[in-house]
Amino acid sequence: MRVIFAPEVLIYFNALVDVLYEKGYFGFKDSAFNYVESLLDDVRDNLHLKVKISAPAYFKRYGQKLLYSVFKSSTATSWYVFYNVYDVDGEQVFLIKYIANNHSIAKFL
Repeated sequence: MRVIFAPEVLIYFNALVDVLYEKGYFGFKDSAFNYVESLLDDVRDNLHLKVKISAPAYFKRYGQKLLYSVFKSSTATSWYVFYNVYDVDGEQVFLIKYIANNHSIAKFL
């Protein structure tokens, strides 16, 4: 099993560190970085174990036939990871196309 992040998703994660710090969710930039790194590790390590749900039509702007899985990071925040799954030479490959949290996309799910 392999997990690949689309370039725009990696850009989002880099920007997320700054947003979390600047909006005061974390008092130190290192803490914001560690939070994002932990989320990335969770996706890499556990995506293949998560329930796969077909993404609503709203999300087809990020790709066709997307699936999504939910990662809970706290009692108030869940992250939704949108992806496609491919079989490449017998190996499952997850291509992450979009990620967002419940605070920004809950109304579309």
